[in-house]
Parts: sequence; structure tokens; C-alpha cells
Amino acid sequence: MRYTAAVPSRSLGWVSDATVLENRSRSNIDDLSHRFGDHGRLSTVEHDPQHLRVLIANERRDRLELLARVVAGLGHDVIAREIYVKEVGAVTERERPDVALVGLGLSSEHALELITEIVREASCPVIALLTAKDPGYVHEAAKRGVFAYIVDGNPEELQSAIDITLQRFAEYQSLQGAFGRRALIEQAKGILMARHAIDADHAFDMLRDHSQHNGRKVVDVAQAIVDSHLLLLSPVKEPVAAEPAG
Repeated sequence: MRYTAAVPSRSLGWVSDATVLENRSRSNIDDLSHRFGDHGRLSTVEHDPQHLRVLIANERRDRLELLARVVAGLGHDVIAREIYVKEVGAVTERERPDVALVGLGLSSEHALELITEIVREASCPVIALLTAKDPGYVHEAAKRGVFAYIVDGNPEELQSAIDITLQRFAEYQSLQGAFGRRALIEQAKGILMARHAIDADHAFDMLRDHSQHNGRKVVDVAQAIVDSHLLLLSPVKEPVAAEPAG
């Protein structure tokens, strides 16, 4: 199996992560079923994975059902199995999965449309599943918001890839949150600097002092300042059309 995470950046587009896991056996998803015991659980590896709610999508119903069996065998709940593009967005919004797996079926365009609809509604990472390397498809999938892709694999490797993807996704969200908090604080500092004719250090001191005296986080104080500033801004007046000369 080859696993690659793709980390999105709002300013730079998609940047491929350097982490790659490879499996020389080149096993295919069609051969996964023999890796499970009589009860459908993974019998070759001792593990206690996080119990996840998984949405799976594929144009091909046979591969969809096989993947559902694999995911259930790993101890996760398959909360939705989708084939149709027109339905997958609403299902994603309603079910709120922890992770979504999108297989490449007969049409790459169909799979890309599935990814687009899921990413639009999901607050979770979307992983593309491929049976062979396809750089062009991976590039298009990344442009549409897929977080990682997996080429081939067995159940253990699928579980490992999911675990890594969820960890990277959590780190990415935390980083984006940190950037957002920093930007908000900088915006509040700018408002205070303009209002009180002070420099950036004094503006931050004001934020920190208010935070300490009122038992609130600095970022919450900054949010209140920005919100208040927006409310106090003068409304933009529509230009008055000149009356025609008569």
C-alpha cells in the first residue's frame, strides 16, 4: 500500500506531505475479505482502534459493499453507503461522519464529484482509495479537497492510514485555529492602536490586562473588540442618483 497525506493551505493551495507508507505485497481491496475471521473482525492483528463513524462512497456497488465489510471488520460503523452524487452531500451533512472513504469506480469524474460534494458538507477528512497510482486523478482530487489517498492495501494498512490521516487532520485544524486566533488578536490590536494612538506592544498589554482582570481569554477579549468595532462602524450610504436635467 502507498499512503500519502495531502495538507491543504488556504493561501498556497494543496501541499503534498512527505510521509509515505509502502507495502511491497501490492494486495488489492478485492482480496481483503480473507483477512477476517469467522466473525468478520480482523483476525491477524491485535489492535484496539478508535471506534469511528465512516461514510463510504463509490460508483460501483460491488466495491462499495466490499469496502463496507472491511470497515465493519475493523470495528467501525458504516453510517452511509453512497453511489449517487446528488445524494451524497445531504447524507454527509446529516450524518456528520468522522472520516469519509471515496473509491475510484468506473468514472474518475464521478468519483471527483463525490469528493466535491462530501468535502463541501463534511467537517472530517476525506480519503481517496485507488487500486493503482494515478497522479492526474490524485491532483484533481487534491484540488477538490481530498485530504489523503491510499493505493491498494489490506485491513491493517487501511486502519493505519485512517489513524494517521485523523491525526494529521486534527493537527491541521489546530494549526488553522491558531492562525485564526492570532489574526483575530492582531485585528483587535490594530483597532486599539488606532483608537488610543498607541503602539502594538501597548495594545497587547491592554488586551492582556483586560483578560486577566475579567477572567477571560485574550482571544475572547479580542473577538469582543472586533465585534464591537464592526457594530460601531458607520453604515455605507448608497449614492444618491442625480436627477435628470429637465
